[in-house]
Amino acid sequence: MPEANSSTSAGRDTTRNPALFPTLVLFGIAAVLLVVNELRPETLPHSVLMASRWIAIAALMAYAWLRKSLTTWILVAMVAGAEVGHDFPNAAVNLRVLSLVFLRLIKTIIAPLIFATLVVGIAGHSNLKQVGRMGIKALIYFEVVTTFALFIGLAAINISKAGLGVNPPPQMHEALPPVVKQSAADIILHAFPENVAKSVAEGQVLQVVVFSILFGIALALISEQKRKPMLAFCESLSETMFKFTNIVMMFAPVGVGAAIAYSVGHMGLGILVNLFKLLATLYVALIAFLLFVLLPIALAARVPLRRFLRAIAEPVSIAFATTSSEAALPRAMEAMEAIGVPRQMVAFVMPTGYSFNLDGSTLYLSLATIFVAQAANIHLTLGQQLVIVFTLMLTSKGVAGVPRATLVILLGTAASFNLPEWPIFIILGIDELMDMARTSVNVIGNCLATVVIARWEGEFGKEQPSAVVADALE
Repeated sequence: MPEANSSTSAGRDTTRNPALFPTLVLFGIAAVLLVVNELRPETLPHSVLMASRWIAIAALMAYAWLRKSLTTWILVAMVAGAEVGHDFPNAAVNLRVLSLVFLRLIKTIIAPLIFATLVVGIAGHSNLKQVGRMGIKALIYFEVVTTFALFIGLAAINISKAGLGVNPPPQMHEALPPVVKQSAADIILHAFPENVAKSVAEGQVLQVVVFSILFGIALALISEQKRKPMLAFCESLSETMFKFTNIVMMFAPVGVGAAIAYSVGHMGLGILVNLFKLLATLYVALIAFLLFVLLPIALAARVPLRRFLRAIAEPVSIAFATTSSEAALPRAMEAMEAIGVPRQMVAFVMPTGYSFNLDGSTLYLSLATIFVAQAANIHLTLGQQLVIVFTLMLTSKGVAGVPRATLVILLGTAASFNLPEWPIFIILGIDELMDMARTSVNVIGNCLATVVIARWEGEFGKEQPSAVVADALE
């Protein structure tokens, strides 16, 4: 028995693996070549520089092979994908099909997973009053945090003034997506499904959540004899979907790498030059939001930061590469359960947060709206900006379930306040790069909200994760 343990630990400890030495040597050679080229660019031809980058990537792949960690593989795939997009842009654009396959597989998980976990969380809960109390707490938390996000975005764009000095591009009115205006009534109506099969087919997360909550409440109100078979089915379905997620995630490095390769090959690395100021403003604002809003909340709620950061590393990296919050949802739910949040809370708070707690997207909306005004040289008083912010407090809650939702809300807000649309066309040039950051913050915010609500209810750490979830995250 001791021998088995020692061999296992040796296998996991990469410092004892003899293959690690050549990996480090390869990485070292590539690093030296890159440094030499940086100091004296004329000494190395382009082919040698490209070869040195690929040597470094090969070394990283070897390291990922030794680590046997899916998160490591995803991060390495992102680097490799960026290099493929930079060196072979025409081929990289054709790789998009692989990322779309991955996203489609992920999207097949969303509806059955949300339905099964929510129904079990509500109908299997001994106290329906606690479910209602938890929902009220979650909505209060979401509103407070997203309001902070709106004001940080407003402050950031007023400090950087990234929109001043922007010149309208030629043919500025061409290729701009049509404005889709949504009233408050439309947003409310959109939350309720008219056909649950249609909601599942269209990926309307909020509608699936509403249906699942009502179904779970209805199931909880019938007799034990009739409730038990359906509850057992939903428990089995949720376990099956978690296992299904594990299978799909084996394809994650390929899908993520292809997504990055397509983005770089399609847009090029030089896209950062034109709107670097706006891009930097968004990234700095999101970092400020993480440090000055989410971090204090985590400390106040006594969230175990190291465990939390390790748990969210994989779903956040998936969200960053694919620019899809939904792609990270199944893994994020598993991660939160694995660090001690009861499944019924994960099942309730996480999907609801995907509809009402998109912190990164909310911050972006306030920042982008003022950028549009600055680019058009329209001066907005502080009072007018506050009216826009309070409007976005309501309209941003309709972000979920609308294709390219932030663009829809942004166009609608611009139309509501008589702002021109052509600056939005400029933003679209780097929308993918901004979407990577805001989607990652969406996932971080929802994961933290799940832990905070569990701590608020006194349930954090009381349950052990199921065997399927524990195996998935090892």
